[in-house]
Amino acid sequence: MRASSVDRGTWHLMAGLPYAVRPVSGLRGPKLPNPGRNIAGVVEAVGSGVTGFAPGDEVYGTAAAAFAEYAAARADRIAPKPAGLTFEEAATVPVSALTALQAVRDKGRVQEGQQVLITGAAGGVGTFAVQLARAFGARVTAVASTPKLDAVRALGADHVIDYTREDFLAGPHRYDAIVDIAGNRRLRDLRRALTPRGRLVITGGETDGRWLGGTDRQLRAQLLSPFTGRHLGTFIASEHADGLRDLTALIDTGALRPVVDRVHPLAETAAAVRHLLDGRVTGKLALAHRT
Repeated sequence: MRASSVDRGTWHLMAGLPYAVRPVSGLRGPKLPNPGRNIAGVVEAVGSGVTGFAPGDEVYGTAAAAFAEYAAARADRIAPKPAGLTFEEAATVPVSALTALQAVRDKGRVQEGQQVLITGAAGGVGTFAVQLARAFGARVTAVASTPKLDAVRALGADHVIDYTREDFLAGPHRYDAIVDIAGNRRLRDLRRALTPRGRLVITGGETDGRWLGGTDRQLRAQLLSPFTGRHLGTFIASEHADGLRDLTALIDTGALRPVVDRVHPLAETAAAVRHLLDGRVTGKLALAHRT
């Protein structure tokens, strides 16, 4: 394997570790918990029942225990690597971009001419969501902090709001779809910002919350949805090769590109997780496994 990347969901297992997981060699497993999911690299071997892939193929996708030199991946969760991306760039795509694709296209049903609000627009999922909404023809309002505004604007956002200086839900503007990645606004405020038939998609990023470890807002959204003309909901992102191929097509046309804040060597995985948690990362952090 040539590269992987760090997602915020890894922090509860990795934060505080004095060093990263040790690489695997052959069938020997890692010494420490390894929550890595994203992979990009070259196929070393395939199982007897696998078709469509052969040793030497450059691929990307998801696998268990990806913070290692070698990883075993299911054939239905990998796809040919986009030719125009490096391994490090490709490794930042799978989990975050699949989540963004399902939030924007499948759950938000974003269409040409619609008004779309994306919170947490400078993060791993957010940077992909902004580009996808634009690719589908929507007018995008992106919410980020002051140091990240220019980066989000460069992704094609039509309007950028600095949440540290402005309440992005306070004005009269209404949106056909809201992709809420930041997870720190009240459900009723988000509902008010929707058009009468608008769609709210809560996409991770939840705070601890008072009830149910932070999932109470997601559950309340689903319970309220049938009683309002608006669609309120959440989802669990799925990892599959079909979605990866859809992403590759968008990458190949130039409509989508990963935003890589920094590349760390594999030996600095724990440091990369801590860097992600400090809140200053724009886009994604990649891990280079081989030079």
